[in-house]
Amino acid sequence: MKTQVLALILLVPLAALPQDVATTTPAGLTEDGLVYPTNFTTIDTPRAGVLSLRAIDIPRYTQTGPLPDPAPEHPWVLPPVPHNPKLPTIWTIGDSTVRCGVNATGDDLPGQWGWGTPFVGYFDLNKVNVVNRAVGGTTTASFYTTLWEGMVNLIKKGDVVIIQFGTNSGRGELPGVGEEIRQATGQDGRPVTNHTYGWYIRRFIAETRARGATPVICSLIPRGLRMANETVVPQAVWARDVAAEENASFIDLHGLISHRYDAMERSEVNALFCGSPHTSWAGAVFNAESVISGLKALKSDPVAAYYMPRVKEIPAAFEKDQR
Repeated sequence: MKTQVLALILLVPLAALPQDVATTTPAGLTEDGLVYPTNFTTIDTPRAGVLSLRAIDIPRYTQTGPLPDPAPEHPWVLPPVPHNPKLPTIWTIGDSTVRCGVNATGDDLPGQWGWGTPFVGYFDLNKVNVVNRAVGGTTTASFYTTLWEGMVNLIKKGDVVIIQFGTNSGRGELPGVGEEIRQATGQDGRPVTNHTYGWYIRRFIAETRARGATPVICSLIPRGLRMANETVVPQAVWARDVAAEENASFIDLHGLISHRYDAMERSEVNALFCGSPHTSWAGAVFNAESVISGLKALKSDPVAAYYMPRVKEIPAAFEKDQR
């Protein structure tokens, strides 16, 4: 089994991540005979949310691939793969607000967590794989052109792909949802064609559907402020508009979370963050449960069959919550 799993690993260079990540590889921990470059047991997180989740409740294989032998000298993102290929898979893709740090463990970026880590805890892993393929620092453009190719062929009929981008807009992607293009030069000196945010989201949708899977588009999470008087966030509008054009499921995560912030004290909202836009463990759990609320509010929840029993305590979002 070890050889089969390692053969699927795609190594992503550290350059794809924010520049303040650690420069040493954390100690590994063995799961199912494979060594992973993470150790949640060294990180003491509070229990949070309906399921009282802690970081140590989340299997490492959902967040990172196992270390190759020999292990890399410098930190590399090791994208995870479905743990049981016989089961359907829920994939999450996006930036650091979905998966924070090299190993998504809080080791290299202390206290920072993306919602894709605790999100795993709401599902019965005997029924479904949950694979967090988000990478910090990415945009729709950089993810599509460097990371998507190594993932899309792993997607199979019956899978669900949850897509959330927008925090880093402007890095290789043009604003808007149209067909505008701009010629540029890549880091390797070769010419590249840049497209709009919406163009790349449409590609994710089309290529997910081509594999027989279901795409779900999310708007980006809000930053650490109550949002009642905030101006419209264009990336949230772009996500909504493309989902509507493509008749794809859409969760207004920005509106849903913002609405919840509005009912809280500023100190309560601040406690959910560890350097905006990055969330603490409590904030990541808060956002993960907001995603669950949004999924439940869809006309047809594509992951309903896989929830843990107590997830029934999380109510579906109301339309008024999703601005």
